Amino acid sequence: MSTFEMPRGIVISGTGLWTPPESISNEELVQALNTYAEKYNRENADAIESGELQAKPYSSAEFIEKASGIKSRYVISKEGILDPQRMRPYLPERADEELCLQAEMGLKAAKLALEKANKKPEDIDAVIVGASYLQRAYPAIAIEIQAELGIDGFAFDMEVACSSATFALQRAVDAISSGSAKAVLVINPELASPQVDYTDRDSHFIFGDVAVATVVERKDSCNAETAWEILGTKAKTVFSNNIRSNFSYTSRAADVDAFGEGKLFRQNGRKVFKEVCPMAAAHLENQVQELGYEPNVISRWWLHQANINMNMLIAKKLMGDDASPERAPIVLDEYANTGCAGSVIAFNLNSDDLPVGSTGVICSFGAGYSIGSLALEKVAL
Repeated sequence: MSTFEMPRGIVISGTGLWTPPESISNEELVQALNTYAEKYNRENADAIESGELQAKPYSSAEFIEKASGIKSRYVISKEGILDPQRMRPYLPERADEELCLQAEMGLKAAKLALEKANKKPEDIDAVIVGASYLQRAYPAIAIEIQAELGIDGFAFDMEVACSSATFALQRAVDAISSGSAKAVLVINPELASPQVDYTDRDSHFIFGDVAVATVVERKDSCNAETAWEILGTKAKTVFSNNIRSNFSYTSRAADVDAFGEGKLFRQNGRKVFKEVCPMAAAHLENQVQELGYEPNVISRWWLHQANINMNMLIAKKLMGDDASPERAPIVLDEYANTGCAGSVIAFNLNSDDLPVGSTGVICSFGAGYSIGSLALEKVAL
């Protein structure tokens, strides 16, 4: 178990949230899936009857909301996803000289975070991009954004599935603590929709696209009126096969379809629920107790936004009867699961109202398994 003992005086001074302009409701998604399933079952009726193929099951908006709490999701490209003849977004390839889509998303969130933190690009020493999926192997998306903003320093990408944001924030804390940077821009552009199998009833509704960004810096350089001082960070990983995405460039060498069966996102949802909930609750309880707090006195928990039932169970374990949407805000009903960005969205939308002296925890959990968290206190400057 990793607990980073760091000096005080490092703060989150601003966050930015960029939301795509297009949204898909459960009803729209279900209509596309059911139309596709009806066509598939009709065209393969003989093979289904003989047992050679399995029929595609139908879905409903009620099923999705009950299973996940999700009501809608934002996406970069809506039309292709809802086309029963396509069932995937249409994202035209861009020339090497053009800003890539993921960098464009991240840049929009980054500018909002810099504005909130009252920072200019020349104030930033490092850029870290963390995301569940990266559009390419290299050059790094972070370096592309760094160049676009004109930041003089270093940049890199990292990937820890749905914990990429909290792990990236911890790397920012490490860089500032070591003296290798005074201010770090952490960006999480989650372009998840291309990795979704929209023909799969059990997973087609889970993910949405979004981008968030966070400025982390030393307290003595902060220009904002208030900020969130980072009291401690904590990370934990345990290997599990229950959440996988096997898409890989090595499919070419294995002579298999890179987008074929089992290559896109899949999970054993029941096992994930059973195993991750107690793991996350224990992780968070231990972290705040190590800092001298009890979980029920923490003002707000910005939990990973994957499933409302998971969040309710974890909140109940931490706060007992005091658990409520006010203390553990939910944003997945509107945004769906946005990979690593969910807890930062919850923080961005549900932190300004808290008074100075309030405490809170940003936490993510996901494939790996991986859990990352940051304990914070709101301070006046």
